Amino acid sequence: MKIRERVQKIVQEIPENVKLVAATKTRTIEEIKEVIDAGVEILGENYVQEAEGKILEIGKAIQWHMVGHLQTNKADKAVDIFDMVETVDSIRLANRLNRTASEKKIVYPVLIEINSGKEEKKAGVFPEEAESLIRNISKLSHIRIEGLMTMGPFLEKVEEIKPFFRLTKEIFDYIKSISIPNVEMKYLSMGMSDTWRIAIEEGANLIRLGTVIFGPRKI
Repeated sequence: MKIRERVQKIVQEIPENVKLVAATKTRTIEEIKEVIDAGVEILGENYVQEAEGKILEIGKAIQWHMVGHLQTNKADKAVDIFDMVETVDSIRLANRLNRTASEKKIVYPVLIEINSGKEEKKAGVFPEEAESLIRNISKLSHIRIEGLMTMGPFLEKVEEIKPFFRLTKEIFDYIKSISIPNVEMKYLSMGMSDTWRIAIEEGANLIRLGTVIFGPRKI
């Protein structure tokens, strides 16, 4: 099955309110152009340097999201090239993004990454610390929080991811209900190639898909 056919099949399955982010890490320019031709409007990249080269060649007609862990020293470049960072998990990173956005005289949209599995070696804020972080970031005038993102732990049985997605949705709904200034809960980014159906069931409206669109990576 070709990339276009895979994209069309997924689009037919997902609700209208769900947006597809094509995860393009290690994918070629030709593959990315195919996915754009198939109608995908958001591309997700994991690394600033890799994304920079692709964006120079492909351009900004579509949106580019940072979906990998962002090092603070790469934050300035991230604001330059990405339309959104989905993986903000510290006030330090938010401050750096805010500073760059202020210099550019823009308000920059971000999602807060939730470490829903509370895994010590993974990025993301622990669930119980999310509200405090969001309140602190909300005070920054050139950052706008637009939702949450989670990876969830890697599990042998796909269906076991459900409680972690459900927890993130509960945090999303709670933050939305308390109406923090400068915070608009619009996007809940959850689910990848093996878990996107469960993610949608649990409330995701952004899904980040790579393998199911492109096929296995050629390492």
